[in-house]
Amino acid sequence: MAVERLCRDLRLPGVLSDYRHGGADMSPGDDLRESLEAESASRREKRLRNLLKSARLPYARSLSDYDFLRLPSLPKDKLLSLADGGFVGRGENLVLLGSSGTGKTHIAIGLAACCVAAGCSVRFTTALTLAQELLLAQDEHRLPKVLKSSDRYDLVIVDERGYLGLGPGGAPLFQFFADRYERKSVCITTNLEFGRWPEVFGDATLTEALLDRLTHHAHIFVFKGESYRFAQRSTKELNA
Repeated sequence: MAVERLCRDLRLPGVLSDYRHGGADMSPGDDLRESLEAESASRREKRLRNLLKSARLPYARSLSDYDFLRLPSLPKDKLLSLADGGFVGRGENLVLLGSSGTGKTHIAIGLAACCVAAGCSVRFTTALTLAQELLLAQDEHRLPKVLKSSDRYDLVIVDERGYLGLGPGGAPLFQFFADRYERKSVCITTNLEFGRWPEVFGDATLTEALLDRLTHHAHIFVFKGESYRFAQRSTKELNA
């Protein structure tokens, strides 16, 4: 049919679907409005699917699944207030700092999912993976291009800033953070207090400059508590 052909030619799947299931008793104006609303919803759903795929989240987590009772010192209301993604629009950073197993990555993924739902573009990676990618790009004289391409992400989550040194990858990683300063957001999860970051980056001056940028417009949350994984393992052993 002509209408179906035109919908396919114009790439209007929502209009096509609504046309096929539309009611015959509607006025032309109402019918057109409903078709356009269906098209808008179809495009929004497709964009969200693409954003979620592009985020490359390692697994699904939600903020509602997090047991805040285990970490009573964590300001739940303040953390949940970030779920609307507004901090991303303002180019603010997020630092989740605390012991291993306290749920920092869970919160990071949960917030990422919320930001995606709000229409933000997100990428999830680890500190070591990102440092290696940037170091390779630097060696191949592609670093400026790679840094520019990262601008398509409103929020980059850098997970597992832990005890392993970054070696020569520390400098390009610093450049990555500096390039996003006051423009695009980053979220970092780390089990190292700030005073020990020079051990990872290998340069006290560089690390001081990095922390100055990261924490200038940042929401910092400290996770103090027992490891979830340790608690679960202990419970299983007791019940064995």
